Amino acid sequence: MASIMSCRVHFSRPMVRSMVTTSRHATPSSSSLPPTTSSPETPPPNTHFKITMRRSAISLGDKIKGTVVSLGIHRRFQTVYHRHSPETAGKILKLKELLEVENVPEDLVLTKQQQRQLRKAPRGYKVVGSRRGSFMNI
Repeated sequence: MASIMSCRVHFSRPMVRSMVTTSRHATPSSSSLPPTTSSPETPPPNTHFKITMRRSAISLGDKIKGTVVSLGIHRRFQTVYHRHSPETAGKILKLKELLEVENVPEDLVLTKQQQRQLRKAPRGYKVVGSRRGSFMNI
């Protein structure tokens, strides 16, 4: 038992501290520069659910299938976006074993056309020029 205790390795976490100092001077100086704001930009608030269906609802009941359809999901690995609301949250909780959910801000919400463009493979070639109209330099 003592040999097990002596083999322990103690890891110490590095201490990370952030100190913010704010100085407010009551007397303004004539040669002072305007204060620079070095605070990081706050990210936009999460306003939408990004819902992806990971498992199928084939063998589940009609109520569960109806909930899947009401979310606008028709196939596996399909992604839809819904604004945060109590109704959507309840539907997600009902299907929590089937779905993968992320909270995203409004600027990351993609339309169906944008999602399709992101999935498309590159063309594999690039049109550099055209010989059309070059005959006899017309």
